[in-house]
Amino acid sequence: MPERDIFVIGGSAGALEALQILVRQLPADFPGAIFVVLHVASESPSSLPAILKRNGPLPAVHATDREAIRPGRIYIAPPDYHLLVHRSHVRVVRGPRENRNRPAIDPLFRTAARAYGNRVVGVILSGLLDDGSAGLATIKRHGGTAVVQDPQEAIYGEMPASALQHVDADYVVPAADLAATLISVAAKPALETVPAAASTHVAKEDRITEFYLDAMEDPDRPGTPSVFTCPECNGVLWEVPELGGPMRFRCRVGHAYTSGTLLAEKVHSYESALWEALRALEESANLAHRMGRSARAANNLRSAERFEQQAENKEQHAGALRAMLLENENQVPAPEVKDAGIEQVS
Repeated sequence: MPERDIFVIGGSAGALEALQILVRQLPADFPGAIFVVLHVASESPSSLPAILKRNGPLPAVHATDREAIRPGRIYIAPPDYHLLVHRSHVRVVRGPRENRNRPAIDPLFRTAARAYGNRVVGVILSGLLDDGSAGLATIKRHGGTAVVQDPQEAIYGEMPASALQHVDADYVVPAADLAATLISVAAKPALETVPAAASTHVAKEDRITEFYLDAMEDPDRPGTPSVFTCPECNGVLWEVPELGGPMRFRCRVGHAYTSGTLLAEKVHSYESALWEALRALEESANLAHRMGRSARAANNLRSAERFEQQAENKEQHAGALRAMLLENENQVPAPEVKDAGIEQVS
């Protein structure tokens, strides 16, 4: 029977700490290949390979496109590139962002599941929102193994909690037990392979992620058109069929969102629109006041009163908007916290 030898790991805010603990406890002869996606800012270099090499015996590198897969090696997604797994090699591509991120966790998990099926072990670490939940569900559907950091122990438990909400995880462990869990899993034979039919729409999504023109122009897209628009390009979002994972959406050019990430984006768009409206109202009120003073100075009292009334109305509307913004302040999802340890991890 095949071994479990493809380990894909995803995390965001707070994940660096768990990852350091994990690699510190892995042996030099670990039999699997490890692939890592952490949400990193696209404009800054990442020192993650150097950090992981200092903390453990396994070599860690930023993956390069079409690099061969070798056991006992850690492949890390470079900033602003998705890391994808193919049979015997990796792809490093600047495809459309997924869940607001590039690199994103879902593409790594999804491609690994399609390429290696029951040999894949997916690991979700600390983070916010829900990137990785859909990918972990895909791994499970293809016969793979799901490992989730205990949300109660994670620095940010939202991402692990989302994974547990949508996936029947095989292991839920604290960071200190991750290495022992992976070593134990690697020593067990893989389960029976899930039928290939489970990969049909996954294959189409992977080609979109890799920016293949035939996939981008194919009118037969996975899912059905929704009433929502893409926050990045304003195109129509298609609801992607998911079996067990969170609701997902993808636009024509490939941007993808889980329902949780899309909601966070819409909330931020709504808040931005309110601030823009507040600015316009305050500027209008200020201009109306100036026109009123000018009219009064010219002894045009009727016009002055009209401008002053307009200014008062706009100030009242601005006050209502300001109160609404203050009321919503604590309801807007917090942005991902940057982790100084990797230079701009979000």
